[in-house]
Amino acid sequence: MAKRRKTSVPQSEVPAVRGNLLSDKALRTKEAPISYLMAVALARPELISLAAGFVDNETLPTQDAAEVFHEILSDPAAGRAALQYGTTAGYLPLRQLLLDRFCRREAVSAADLNLSVDDLIVTSGSQQLLYLISSVLVNPGDIVITARPTYFVYGGVLQVFGASVAGIDVDDEGIRADLLDRRLAELDAAGQLGRVKILYFCSYFDNPTGLTVSAARRREIMDVVTRWRQKQRFYVLEDAAYRDLAVDAAGDLPSLKTLDPRNELVILAQTFSKPLAPGLKTGYGFLPKSLIGPVLDQKGSHDFGSANLCQHFIYRMLTSGRADRHIEKLRAAYRAKRDAMLSALAEHFADLVGSGVSWTRPGGGLYVWLTLPEGIDTGFGGSLFQRCLEGGVLYVPGNCCFAEEPGVEAPRNHMRLSFGVPSVEENRLGIQRLSQAVHEELR
Repeated sequence: MAKRRKTSVPQSEVPAVRGNLLSDKALRTKEAPISYLMAVALARPELISLAAGFVDNETLPTQDAAEVFHEILSDPAAGRAALQYGTTAGYLPLRQLLLDRFCRREAVSAADLNLSVDDLIVTSGSQQLLYLISSVLVNPGDIVITARPTYFVYGGVLQVFGASVAGIDVDDEGIRADLLDRRLAELDAAGQLGRVKILYFCSYFDNPTGLTVSAARRREIMDVVTRWRQKQRFYVLEDAAYRDLAVDAAGDLPSLKTLDPRNELVILAQTFSKPLAPGLKTGYGFLPKSLIGPVLDQKGSHDFGSANLCQHFIYRMLTSGRADRHIEKLRAAYRAKRDAMLSALAEHFADLVGSGVSWTRPGGGLYVWLTLPEGIDTGFGGSLFQRCLEGGVLYVPGNCCFAEEPGVEAPRNHMRLSFGVPSVEENRLGIQRLSQAVHEELR
């Protein structure tokens, strides 16, 4: 098995002066598990990787991109506008279009939600928005409440800012509102409620579980937040990165943003990386008015505006209808891949159902969450991970998806499986190899 890169600075690279020149943020930053998994996949091309959450390579819109970029660059005025710097908030026609599309999708008016184009910011992927929001809200020691398990890359961001994470368990309907209410009461009793800054979770086809927060649960969560926010102001950060990858009706559920009619408490993060192309590295967010200024100030220090050419490209993809046609193509491709993985799990793990083995059945997105008997260690250091490497399949150990909490040990019998990159046949074969390794481990 390939060795993991050490996260500490080699002594030969530490400046020969008294004290450490690295900032506290740098020292808190650790290598992301996905970096190791990607390195293993690149070094071992024969592996079937069910680990990386990449999009399907074969469906990337190369022909549409060639046509749209030609349209832009063959028009001198349009080409110069796209190749010039843009604004920090983003290309205004694109932001207005995104607001209009959101309102049509939700069957509301902008006025219903106290929204305007000035409340929308284009970012360098939704990941930058998650970072910027954390930057303006979180001081070391502040509390961010997340689902348990959660998107582990955001967990890394929270480590950078020294946040204390409070995890809330999930069920088939998403993050549990009753446990959220109980945790807030516990924090209040301990005199720590004032440290709570953010409640974060993926609302559609969660990374890592594939679960979608149900309509009823969305209302329950917002009821809890609204009640507790009377004692302590904090924000809901709704990550909807996978919403456009719906293969059933779950993608039509109203965003939590529609339950924030005064535009005061929900931050909605979305991206074009998953439904269009990750190479564009373009996301966007709807923000409460109180956060627009601080976030724009932070973004101005980062890049004073995301790539302008990409924004002009996305605008034309949307207005020409190419983007919507591409999304429908993506949905069909992912439906076939999801179904292949689920049918393979049902076939190869059938004898273990009822013995501690189960898996989620996502209505879209890229992920399935597999649970094994508690005696099996799916972590990097466990024998199952080595068996899988030897057997030609790769997965994300589930314990990577549980943020570090004082006194709370992450379970080690889960794994995240991604069906996005492998072909239909590779998804089936990958699950077959995984099943063989698990059965050998149980024996």
